[in-house]
Amino acid sequence: MKPEQIFTQHAPAPIGPYSQAIQAGNELYCSGQIPLDPVTGELVGNDAGSQAERVIENIGAILCAAGHLYADVVKTTIFLIDMNDFAAVNAVYERVFGATKPARSTVAVAALPRGARVEIECIART
Repeated sequence: MKPEQIFTQHAPAPIGPYSQAIQAGNELYCSGQIPLDPVTGELVGNDAGSQAERVIENIGAILCAAGHLYADVVKTTIFLIDMNDFAAVNAVYERVFGATKPARSTVAVAALPRGARVEIECIART
């Protein structure tokens, strides 16, 4: 089966030469999402917790467009510009993914696009 590009207007349009996600068989590879409003394309939130809320909503929209649920997520990677934001992001993350507990990595990075504090990418499988 040929990989299929996934796109939804309910998540921000890519800001570079990449897809929101790629469906390959029963696996979905979601590109990293930053806290952009899908309508305005503007960064949402001033703190990591509110930004994580928007990022998780963006991921949810992409999962939905591909026919997946949060419960289908098997792996995430979280990128933070400050590890002091870990607890705030973790609180949002646990509320959404807590029951399924996907595998996860969290790394600190020097910077993220558009000045975001958090970016999350994921892999889902049905």
